[in-house]
Amino acid sequence: MSEFHHISVLLQECLDGLAIRPDGIYIDGTLGGAGHSSQIAKRLTTGRLIGIDRDPIALKAAGERLEAYKDNVILVHSNFCEMAQVVKDLGLSGVDGILLDLGVSSPQLDEVTRGFSYMADAPLDMRMNNEDALTAHTVVNTWSQEELKRILYDYGEERYAPRIAAAICRRREEKPIETTLELVDVIRSAMPAQALREKQHPAKRSFQAIRIAVNDELGSVEKAMQDAIPLLNPGGRLAVITFHSLEDRIVKNAMAEAANGCTCPPSFPVCVCGKKPQVKLISRKPIVAGDEELEVNPRSRSAKLRVCEKL
Repeated sequence: MSEFHHISVLLQECLDGLAIRPDGIYIDGTLGGAGHSSQIAKRLTTGRLIGIDRDPIALKAAGERLEAYKDNVILVHSNFCEMAQVVKDLGLSGVDGILLDLGVSSPQLDEVTRGFSYMADAPLDMRMNNEDALTAHTVVNTWSQEELKRILYDYGEERYAPRIAAAICRRREEKPIETTLELVDVIRSAMPAQALREKQHPAKRSFQAIRIAVNDELGSVEKAMQDAIPLLNPGGRLAVITFHSLEDRIVKNAMAEAANGCTCPPSFPVCVCGKKPQVKLISRKPIVAGDEELEVNPRSRSAKLRVCEKL
């Protein structure tokens, strides 16, 4: 297994966004390689960092990286969407900052055996938590053609979703699709010649869709956004990095709704719902990587950071 090392995206922007206090309590809900967390912990004196990750391999590696700060760090094996329960279990009433770095980390992509990559052969897995029951093998070989078409459309924004879903179902009638490169072959066979000539790998969107379905990534983001803002103490910050439009839309809408407060129709002359703004937006537009970071880490190209502060 390769070392769990991850280049932290928008690191300084996240630290600035969180406005870290030395005595504050912070959650890194997607601990990963602890790149962000090590810099948060470094800035704490009497404060605490709660590091959460659903991937046991990442959690173990992060513990080693955070050894120097162990007196200020609590590591929890859980999904970031369960952070409200984690905070409750720790007996805390609130926190001063929450960081979520969504998507698949570089080590998960690069570790061939985990089946995230369409560039190398591996069993169809794609689980971020290898203790979960649902795998890509189950999705590809047992979900209905209609359901496969739906996730390819909705999660992968794949315009050839009907053709690919049909091709998967035809192939698995002959024998189960067992590996990533078998699946790539099926996807390629379903796509027209002009699509295969595009710069983007033909399987990229389909693999993204299946990975999102396996890990219920969008459901987790929706729940996390509902729970995160109530967990913040006044003045606390929520910083969320997304890597594709589906996640970013959820985050953007949740923050905008919390900043607006009132849910009355625009036609109402006065507010009758009584809902008040819960947060203020630190930046109305997402923060993106600069040229220097893009040169060092091309994977940061699609990253968007949004930050809000609890009122």
